[in-house]
Amino acid sequence: MTTIQCHELHQQLLRLRDQLKALLRNSAEQVQPIDLDKPIGRLSRMDEMQQQSMAQANRRATEQRLVQIEAALLRMSRAEYGVCVACEEEIGPGRLKARPEAPFCLNCQAEREASR
Repeated sequence: MTTIQCHELHQQLLRLRDQLKALLRNSAEQVQPIDLDKPIGRLSRMDEMQQQSMAQANRRATEQRLVQIEAALLRMSRAEYGVCVACEEEIGPGRLKARPEAPFCLNCQAEREASR
C-alpha cells in the first residue's frame, strides 16, 4: 500500500469515526425507555416499542462498527494496518477502500461467516 493510499484511508477512517459518533449522539433519544403510563392506544405503544427495538439494534451495530474503526486506527498507528489479523496476508486495496476498518482479508472473512 502506498503512503498516499494509507493517508487517504486514514482520513476516511477519521471521517467515518466522526460520522458514527454524531449518529450515536443523535440517536440517544430514540433508545430511551418507553413511558408505559403515557395515555396512548395499545397499537401505538406496540409501534413505539418496535421502533425502539429497531433503534437499539441500529445503535448496537453503529457502536460495533465504531469499535472496528478505532481498532483499525490503532493498527494504522502500529504500522499493522492492511494486514489480515488472522492469516497475516495483505488485505486487498479494493476491500480496504470499500470497508477501511476491515480486519480480515476476503478469504478469512468468508471462513468466519461460514462457521457461524
